[in-house]
Amino acid sequence: MHIIDLIIIVLYFTIMLFIGFWFHRKNNNTEDYFVGSRKMTRWHLGLSVVATDVGGGFSIGLGGLGFVMGLSGSWILFTGLIGAWLTAVILIPKVHKIGVENGLQTFPEILKYNYGRTVALVAAVISAIGYMGFTASQVLAGAKLTSATFVAVNMTEAVIIMGAIAVVYTALGGIKAVIYTDTAQWIILLSGLSLVGVPFALHSLGGWEAAKVFLTAEMLQLTNVKFTTIINWAFSIIPIWFIGMTLYQRIFAAKSAKEAKKAWYIAGVFEYPFMAFLGVFLGMLAKAAFGAGIIPEAEMAMADNESAMPLMLKHVLPIGALGLIMAAYFSAILSTADSCLMAASGNISRDLFNYKKSKNALKVAQWMTLVIGIAAISVALYIPSVLDLMLLSYAFMVCGLVAPVLGFIIYKKPSPIAAIAAMITGSSTLLIIQISGIKLPYELDAVVPGLLLSLLVMFVIQIFKPEKEVSI
Repeated sequence: MHIIDLIIIVLYFTIMLFIGFWFHRKNNNTEDYFVGSRKMTRWHLGLSVVATDVGGGFSIGLGGLGFVMGLSGSWILFTGLIGAWLTAVILIPKVHKIGVENGLQTFPEILKYNYGRTVALVAAVISAIGYMGFTASQVLAGAKLTSATFVAVNMTEAVIIMGAIAVVYTALGGIKAVIYTDTAQWIILLSGLSLVGVPFALHSLGGWEAAKVFLTAEMLQLTNVKFTTIINWAFSIIPIWFIGMTLYQRIFAAKSAKEAKKAWYIAGVFEYPFMAFLGVFLGMLAKAAFGAGIIPEAEMAMADNESAMPLMLKHVLPIGALGLIMAAYFSAILSTADSCLMAASGNISRDLFNYKKSKNALKVAQWMTLVIGIAAISVALYIPSVLDLMLLSYAFMVCGLVAPVLGFIIYKKPSPIAAIAAMITGSSTLLIIQISGIKLPYELDAVVPGLLLSLLVMFVIQIFKPEKEVSI
């Protein structure tokens, strides 16, 4: 890599760390740290939401899907559009007012409000584990990007470097640093990929007609995907919009319910079609570049399709442009990693250990962010696939947390016993199927029976509960 590209990347990271230190000085309490004093507006929130959801993992993962299946890989983010808009219509009007009136800052706190402390504690554990895994997937995405770009940096070193940067500035800055940097990072990502990445890749290939020679007819269609694959994506991704701690933090941080709803509409449109087709199209160009011999690291690209797009960009972009694009991808990774760290930190410090009113609450939250970040780095050192780790983390939270959320949306007096039974049933079903290696019919993922069983348990107990339920 040329020194100019390296300077651009280093300058970018320096600015991100500076923002973390700046907001560190501005944070007076956990209200500032977790929900930004509840003054955020639609565009900052909307871009932060989409930057968090379509972060490094999905950016790298979409390229991998485009490399393998072509345009049909874009369907994975169509589920994101549905989830975002359903949340705006169903969830936000109900929870924003409750959050503001009761000073809520985290997802388990909304469950505590509706069910009691025990349900919130179980939710905090499930959510924290899920977001720790999701953070690890972002660190892994950054490591793949780094090792593909910098020959001298191996995967282990790349994981440690990416993880350290994300942990430090998130631990210092809190949600304000996260949201404001997300806005800037999303602009860098979208403009960098669309205005620089795509044109230079097409130019190196000799234009789109020349690129199509190396693509199969199926890759140019939207039907090159199994129906069960779309079902698996839908079960994992649509429900996460109702339970994601990162999303609840942004709902609670919104200036009003109206601002939050519009932010979610904005996020949905940017997910699909904008990022969906941009991501898979770059993966398709990487496939063409591989066929044309532009990517000399053919063995690496074939062994790991998620590395193909970064490898292509490294070889087709001129000096300066490469640094800009790498900064764009690193920005996507950081925007998701920081939000996931914030989520897990809130679950542990506020919900599990109940550090809310203590004089040391802010310091505890920052130290928890640091500890969870180190754990995520450790996980990233041992997991090979970014997209698989992301979807597994999604599935674990979906199976354990969707049922109680639907419970308080539908019922005025939801049952705590039903909620806990559903959470345990869903998450344990997923783990049993995953660990045992059971193959489900029609190539369905474990999230499908896990979520369905969780919902069944929730509503059966809710319907047949005694009039005077035991308090837990």
